[in-house]
Amino acid sequence: MRTFLTVCADPRRTSLGVAVILCLTAVGCQRTSGTASAAGPPPAPLVSVVTLKPEDVAIYSEYTAETYARDMVEVRGRVDGYIEQRLFQTGADVKAGQVLYTLDRRPYQADVAKAQGDLEQNQASHQFAQHQVALLQAEADLKQAEANMLKAKQDVDRLQPLVKEEAAAQQDLDNAIAALQANEANVNSRKANVEQMRLSTQAQIDTTSAQVDSTKAQLAAAQLNLEYATIRAPISGRIGDSLIQVGGLVTKTSAMPLTTIVPLDPIWLRFKVSESEYLGMQKSANEARVLQRPIELVLADGSVHPYPGHFQNTVNQVDPKTGTLELQATFPNPQHNILPGQFGRVRLKTNDRKGVLLVPQRALLDLQGSQSVYAVDSSNKV
Repeated sequence: MRTFLTVCADPRRTSLGVAVILCLTAVGCQRTSGTASAAGPPPAPLVSVVTLKPEDVAIYSEYTAETYARDMVEVRGRVDGYIEQRLFQTGADVKAGQVLYTLDRRPYQADVAKAQGDLEQNQASHQFAQHQVALLQAEADLKQAEANMLKAKQDVDRLQPLVKEEAAAQQDLDNAIAALQANEANVNSRKANVEQMRLSTQAQIDTTSAQVDSTKAQLAAAQLNLEYATIRAPISGRIGDSLIQVGGLVTKTSAMPLTTIVPLDPIWLRFKVSESEYLGMQKSANEARVLQRPIELVLADGSVHPYPGHFQNTVNQVDPKTGTLELQATFPNPQHNILPGQFGRVRLKTNDRKGVLLVPQRALLDLQGSQSVYAVDSSNKV
């Protein structure tokens, strides 16, 4: 029987170590050969020896992790209409602004045309009101009435001395005075009409101006609805399956989205640490350095993601059911080969140990939870 043992520590246990090895060797030999005692004592077991030296060692921790899409977007219709075209393949990568669907645009094109016509009509009315044609006519009538009143006053002024000298008839003066009074009343009426037309014209200008603004807003809304009839990707990412096919009706109040888009670069990842580990990180003097260190992602097939990740944030409370805290990190994913929902392991360097001895795993003896190793002294004894 040949036994290989890697040893590394305490020379004070030499007699016990040798006894155990020799006893096991002797028992094995007796069971395999009935003539072993007659042939003499069995040979000493062969062991391998490792010389240990203090080293500086990095301590890593591993946690089960899951990828997810933090900024997933549901693509929805913003106007009602029937789908005429679907311009993407399920599972393809799309760019922000890329056309995904086109709806029936004819109703919205008609709305745009109507709004444009209404705007032109209201602009014409506003322009007419600004010219103040009715006010100018009223002012002209007022000037004519004032001229007539002036002539009537001149007739009265001319006849009064003539009547006193009996060079003109009293009837002519009376007629001139009546004409003057009539013209004065006409002037007052024309002044009131001018003021009324001035107020009416200003109101018309304000009204037509408001109508122009209103129809401009209606035109903008119609143009926006026409634009919404072409549905574009709001973000870049990988697009899912279409839940409504060509010919289906899209409604802006539908609870079901048309499709979804998930951004893949960077990819988000979440994992949980225990409450004790979190408290240990808080107490650690180098907590900031730990959280700033790059993170390694080991995928489900054992391969290592070539791009290191970094911490982004933690959630705001410990899960009382599991006693764990969720941490979140991002990893560059330029090839888009990592998808949301995948599982893996994150490996994080959490500490540096100075001057420690590294013992091979095979050299450890585990007995009822107590671990020990065999050591070789200067006499080459275990």
